[in-house]
Amino acid sequence: MHAYRSQTCAELNKSNVGDTVRLSGWVHRVRDHGGLLFIDLRDHYGITQIIADPDSPVFAELEKLRSEWCIRIDGSVMARDESLINKAIPTGEIEVFIRDLEVLGKSEELPLMVFGDQEYPEETRLKYRYLDLRREAMQNNMKLRSDVVTSMRKRMWEKDFREYQTPIITASSPEGARDFLVPSRQHPGKFYALPQAPQQFKQLMMVAGFDKYFQIAPCFRDEDPRADRSPTDFYQLDLEMSFVTQQDVFDTIQPVLQGVFEEFGGGRKVDDVWPQISYKDAALWYGSDKPDLRNPIKMQVVSEHFRGSGFAIFASLLENEGTEIRAIPAPTGGSRKFCDRMNKFAQGEGLPGMGYIFWRKQSPDSIAQERGITVKEVNALVKAGEITLGNEAAGPLAKNIGPERTEAIRLQLGLDVGDAAFFLGGKPKAFESVAGRARTAIGDELGLTDKDRFAFAWIVDFPIYEADEETGKIDFEHNPFSMPQGGMDALLGDPLKVLGYQYDLACNGYELVSGAIRNHRPEIMFKAFEIAGYGKDEVEKRFGGMVNAFQYGAPPHGGCAAGVDRIVMLLADEANIREVVMFPMNQRAEDLMMNAPSDPTSDQLMELGLRVIPQDQ
Repeated sequence: MHAYRSQTCAELNKSNVGDTVRLSGWVHRVRDHGGLLFIDLRDHYGITQIIADPDSPVFAELEKLRSEWCIRIDGSVMARDESLINKAIPTGEIEVFIRDLEVLGKSEELPLMVFGDQEYPEETRLKYRYLDLRREAMQNNMKLRSDVVTSMRKRMWEKDFREYQTPIITASSPEGARDFLVPSRQHPGKFYALPQAPQQFKQLMMVAGFDKYFQIAPCFRDEDPRADRSPTDFYQLDLEMSFVTQQDVFDTIQPVLQGVFEEFGGGRKVDDVWPQISYKDAALWYGSDKPDLRNPIKMQVVSEHFRGSGFAIFASLLENEGTEIRAIPAPTGGSRKFCDRMNKFAQGEGLPGMGYIFWRKQSPDSIAQERGITVKEVNALVKAGEITLGNEAAGPLAKNIGPERTEAIRLQLGLDVGDAAFFLGGKPKAFESVAGRARTAIGDELGLTDKDRFAFAWIVDFPIYEADEETGKIDFEHNPFSMPQGGMDALLGDPLKVLGYQYDLACNGYELVSGAIRNHRPEIMFKAFEIAGYGKDEVEKRFGGMVNAFQYGAPPHGGCAAGVDRIVMLLADEANIREVVMFPMNQRAEDLMMNAPSDPTSDQLMELGLRVIPQDQ
């Protein structure tokens, strides 16, 4: 028999009754039923119940066992009594009567429990990650991650892509985040960098004639952490293709990702139509360039209904150039109580509140005031059929702008009795993100967001440039290496109207994919950087390897990268990316388990020609 096991803790069933077996694993739980011991033995694959009575030759040793001791047992497989069968586990029809025991590894008192649903501080979980990972939910998340990556690889190979590896130690290259620098021992005073992405290398592969590349690539960025982003490193499904258009990239990656979500989505609906929405429209309709389309709410511009109106705040605001008023429709939100809750939300976002209108059935009181008659007379006229109660707009804002304007707003937004609308105004860039968060909150509060669905959208037509509001200086707003739509001709006109062949894929409010058709023409690249104030010499210094290569017959090419961690986070229905990363950093980019970052030794610093300058406390 094998030194440690003849089967795993998930394999035994009724067909094994009478067999002598050997199992190894961890003591998941011990139950003492008055001289009869039950031990749940757990390994990576499952749980088997072990049983012992005082007749067992190792009974005394079994009584010493504690949770999470690692043990090996030998025993005989027995069928459970019909009334004791556990249908929740594959081994629930049997139990093993133990005859021999070997303790492979004792456990000290646990800093966190593996069994059960107790909550522990994240710092504790990360410091003892190897124990945290023993929990069933974490085991399932890591298995899911492995299976997703395997599926991605298989699907890419089926599309005639080959996987190639790019360097981990390279030159520093500004790509939107801070580099992690690596000092060179052989070249004192100089530094390598960990790659933020394989971007330049995969483009150079296209120049080298490799038509289709992909890689499950590690990327390193010194970033501030968020719930959906690691502060140090992450993995992405990275791909590049030659002789392709933007649509070719979409048509390539959609079946790969759609297939992964269908395979691992747990039965949730996966949209098969992925609309293409311009960056401008996404900001207007959703207040975000990564919209959650499960929420049906679409914001609209309603400036004309407030221009010259009795609502002085919005009317005066619209006298300034570049300002507008936007409405967030709230179907079924037509109550003062709900409007007050949303005002409280706005105050939590740092706003004084949000203007609102809600529509309700017209009351006899309002008609009585309007006609100068009593409520009793109104009720009599309604009963006689001479008056029909319609709908009316309510709220302070409605009183200020009057019934004609509120009705025009209702018709534009397609709302009815029982609905509401909220309003924000100013320069769009100043309030779009708040409006987007309000849209999300409204959709969630009113139950409008379909939580049992994965909804995708391509965000396209990103502007390449933006102007500083104070200085007017032109700089890059998005990826400077995207091919401008219209090529060189577009760069000769108004820079603020230049759009790039750049695209993101949004799903359920997260950015999953980012990519572009690349600018492979040196003359167009130099011109694009010149507009943003970067001379030819600076471009060649920063990106010399790529620029030089483009002078030797570079093909048109493009690609994208999909965030593996974020995809698994969505599939696992987790809110924090650290739940799907094996050994993540904490919020301060620290590895509490391995004590990183750590202080270098004096010898290490001398060898590298470095000196640490103490920071002021």
